Amino acid sequence: MNLHTTMTSNTALSETQIAQFTRDGFLVFRGMADQATCEHMLAVATRQLQEAAQPLEFEAELGYAGAPSSLEAEGGRTVRRLRDAYHRDVCFHDWAENPRIVDKVRQLVNEPVCLTLAHHNCVMTKHPQYGTATGWHRDIRYWSFTQPDLICVWLALGEETSDNGGLRFIPGSHRLQIPRDQLDDLLFLRPEHPANQALFEQGQALELHQGDVVFFHSLLFHAAGVNTSSMVKKSVAFAYHGCSNQPLPNTRSSASADIRLSN
Repeated sequence: MNLHTTMTSNTALSETQIAQFTRDGFLVFRGMADQATCEHMLAVATRQLQEAAQPLEFEAELGYAGAPSSLEAEGGRTVRRLRDAYHRDVCFHDWAENPRIVDKVRQLVNEPVCLTLAHHNCVMTKHPQYGTATGWHRDIRYWSFTQPDLICVWLALGEETSDNGGLRFIPGSHRLQIPRDQLDDLLFLRPEHPANQALFEQGQALELHQGDVVFFHSLLFHAAGVNTSSMVKKSVAFAYHGCSNQPLPNTRSSASADIRLSN
């Protein structure tokens, strides 16, 4: 699939698009959110970042390479994400429940749709100086559901390129069985493992413009570099699943209620 292919976002998915998602693990929709919607979300997110409105996740808490060593270290209060976007402002709530999103997810999972509040449900931020790179990983690595089939819906609130830490995908990798020894303790693909080199070579950068949206499978390997620009990159991410695909009891995935969005 051409990562720059433009797709209509106002109609139901075609059989071709569903086949593309099945094959590649993602679909891109250009201009799905209009400028006014994006600018409003940007204004809200920027204000809440300035106010350090909780709940927040900090780079220092993740321990990724290059992150500040602690919250007290230089750059230690660099925000990685504004958590619980669904309850932060009605603009995020309304976007998460947008029928154009829900209808497409329903076609992809072929059943009624639930929104999980336990995962993603955030405004992702990548800061120029202390925002860390994210290695090749699958979101399902820390999610616990009866089936590993969830869909992330990622909205670019501004330009997303390789220069500011935009997404990279390995098309079709959601269908791969990866031996455990190719993964590190955090379930990232190990850079030094010979078998991973061919996978890395298949990685493709995804360029997004304001209002572009990408749907991607929770088993799809993806990564993101550092932000070498002068501006904070902001994106909105929510995750969805078929309502029969329930979170496992007593796990992080069941710690927050799901929101049923369709019948």
